[in-house]
Amino acid sequence: MRSFSLAGICAALAALVSGQNVYLAGDSTMARNGGGSGSDGWGQYLGQYLSIPVVNSAIAGRSSRSYTEQGRFDTLINTVKPGDFVVLEFGHNDGLSGATDNGRQVAFGPDYGTTATVTTSSGTSIVIHTFSYYIQNAVNALKAKGAIPIVSSQTPSNYWTGNAISAPPRFVEYARLSASRTGVTYVNHFAYVADSYGALGQSTVNTYFPVDNTHTSPTGANVVAQAFVRGLTCGGSALASKVNAAGKAVYRAGQCI
Repeated sequence: MRSFSLAGICAALAALVSGQNVYLAGDSTMARNGGGSGSDGWGQYLGQYLSIPVVNSAIAGRSSRSYTEQGRFDTLINTVKPGDFVVLEFGHNDGLSGATDNGRQVAFGPDYGTTATVTTSSGTSIVIHTFSYYIQNAVNALKAKGAIPIVSSQTPSNYWTGNAISAPPRFVEYARLSASRTGVTYVNHFAYVADSYGALGQSTVNTYFPVDNTHTSPTGANVVAQAFVRGLTCGGSALASKVNAAGKAVYRAGQCI
């Protein structure tokens, strides 16, 4: 017969009473089934470390721009209630795509107002905006609904320089700037995952990437989720108050960066 702890039951009841949820917006590194072929996204493993429900709205292949243009941010904005948390994490698909627009690339640079004119596969010229533009607009719209956005930097791919994960791509800094400009919590997920990978060592981390150097196995995804919990707790986010006993054990086992 399955046993239930009184603390676990109380936490579940408290979550139901409060009605709060954590919504996740991101790409395949966060999404259910990750990049396919047995990989999985870290968003699938976050819920075990929190006392409120997690709704994983991450979609494979999306960038801050395509998530916006496809109306997915609008859906989240229309769904959230005051007090809900929303974690926004993009970057893997936001890079430049060359001569022909791929529907995902963003204008280059950290500023909100920079634009670029690109050519679609049909030959049409369109104007696109920066990562900061799409993220900051989403954050501000969510705040207007009473939600609590958290901007998280993209996770590292399995690239190493010596015994450490290689330097972060530009979107890690863009995420930090977007959070700072909008006055919301920033989680340097890249740094916390890189720290965890460094402690585990490259040979172990290699086993977490069965498909390619971007998408993690379920075991790897859980390590990435734990790193997010550590960054969340160290950063003092309001969501840190919803970290349960399992999440606090993860925090105590690591260190703040």
